[in-house]
Amino acid sequence: MPFVDIHSADDYASIYYFTNTTYSNVGAFDPEKPTVVVLHPVFLDSTWLDTQLGDPRLHKNFNLIAFDMRSSGKSICRPNPAHDSWVDAADLAICFQRLHLPPSHILALEGTSVCCALRFAVLFPELCLSLALVNIPAPTELKWVYNNIDHLVHAASFAEDLESFEHAATELIHFIFGQETDPDLVEELVQYWEINYPPSRRLRATETANVYINRAPLSSDALASITQPVVIIHGDKNEICPVKYAERLQKELKGLEKQAVLYMVKGGSSMISIINGCASIVNNVFLKFLDQLPPARSDLEPPLMPVEDRMRAALQTLSEVTGRDITNLDPMSCISFSCLSQEALKIQTLALKHYQEDLSEAFTPDPVEGRALRSSGKEPDEWSYVEHGRSSINSTVIQPSERIKLQDLERGQQQRPPVRVETQHLPPDAAPLLKGFLVAGPVPNGSTTNLKKHKPRVNDNPQSATVPLQRMLASPF
Repeated sequence: MPFVDIHSADDYASIYYFTNTTYSNVGAFDPEKPTVVVLHPVFLDSTWLDTQLGDPRLHKNFNLIAFDMRSSGKSICRPNPAHDSWVDAADLAICFQRLHLPPSHILALEGTSVCCALRFAVLFPELCLSLALVNIPAPTELKWVYNNIDHLVHAASFAEDLESFEHAATELIHFIFGQETDPDLVEELVQYWEINYPPSRRLRATETANVYINRAPLSSDALASITQPVVIIHGDKNEICPVKYAERLQKELKGLEKQAVLYMVKGGSSMISIINGCASIVNNVFLKFLDQLPPARSDLEPPLMPVEDRMRAALQTLSEVTGRDITNLDPMSCISFSCLSQEALKIQTLALKHYQEDLSEAFTPDPVEGRALRSSGKEPDEWSYVEHGRSSINSTVIQPSERIKLQDLERGQQQRPPVRVETQHLPPDAAPLLKGFLVAGPVPNGSTTNLKKHKPRVNDNPQSATVPLQRMLASPF
């Protein structure tokens, strides 16, 4: 399998990648075509990029490569409480240099991928041709979103049986994707979690969640240093990542030759890169954006500077934009790029210790049993978060390639690696019970809200999926 190994005295990661070439290798890239790097949504991995890599317009006209973040998918890493989006950007940069990748267009899909792409553009501008950012998160996580994600991940990670795990995982999926999410998609997502984030692998779940919910804002100097063309694609019904943060980022990118283009997906909420109808719109906007840019080749050439020297220069840049004295750290350790505050580092250290406790006795769902139970169509009796109605979008289908279809089959056949455990102890109150710390989102008129089951909302505008396609024809690209 294709991996890039990143190792140093205090860190280890093996980053998985695949491409749209026959044997999923970089050497088969067509030098006449531009290269697009696709970064997957939070809590998922590169196997969920069917709607991007399966789009024939992208597949035929671009060299495509996707990476699994260090705590996602087939990538593996040593759990580290210092992991943040600067670390992810350093991982990506080393992968670029080790694989001799050409300067590439970055398509960042949601959450941590957006944070990683922005930081990558700041530290390694020569490797980034453009940025396409899908659903811009708040600079720091909203309190109600933070608490709900934190405690739903905790509930799934410490479930003692299959029913409890599926209940918590389903709640988390509905919270992130929306109450009206297609039941088939919910079932597939739960099966994915049973394999990739079961209680026996909960260290990966908490590390992934920590990077997302403990993110810190980029400074105005850092944002102003970004000069690559940028398009921002955002769902106008996204309540987890409100539209105002996309509009704010558009204004803060002051170093661009032309202002960043903000395209609103009408009726789109979160995870619009996964929902077929919305994903097709995202692809269309991205392709029109690329059509306006100069052509680029993909010649695979060794980097002009030794990798260590280039990473040392990136550390210097990071020191300048953050004001942190980190230039004396090991440039080949991606953890050296971490910019977590002391408070955030303490929170993530305690979380990793708590999630490691009694890990050898943690429950592991059986994939076959899990699929049988999920097919029963049983719904949870109640939800432990407040759902603000999210509009659905009628979907259009993008047919995935045969390679992606085979990869989908493999998704249910992955073998779980053995977990090495070093039991550590925390005070019993280190992770509060889920039900005691539920936090609702904003409520109109300042009223309080009780947690209860909500009736599904029906989309009263069945043409909402086609409207953005019509508006796109008159877009500013």
